[in-house]
Amino acid sequence: METLTSAINVQVDAKDKEQATNILKDLGLNMSTAINMFIKQIIKRDGLPFSVSNPRPSKELLESLKEGDKIISELESGKRKGYHNVRDMFEDILNDSN
Repeated sequence: METLTSAINVQVDAKDKEQATNILKDLGLNMSTAINMFIKQIIKRDGLPFSVSNPRPSKELLESLKEGDKIISELESGKRKGYHNVRDMFEDILNDSN
């Protein structure tokens, strides 16, 4: 049985295409072969061969960002002391304990 082929025309960013082409070349592949592999995987998996999702920051990251904002606010309002180098910080700590 003869296999019929069909062309696909896709618009991509020129830099992305160049980078992808170079990576595929290093792998011994060309763009056409890579796209055909991708399509075969879509068919085989009955969906995309990778997870597609919107990245969401973890609870810990959100808490850390909130804490960072609080520290910046306290520094700006004078409620917290900041240092430009470790030596100044240690001097302040040593002077504070006397």
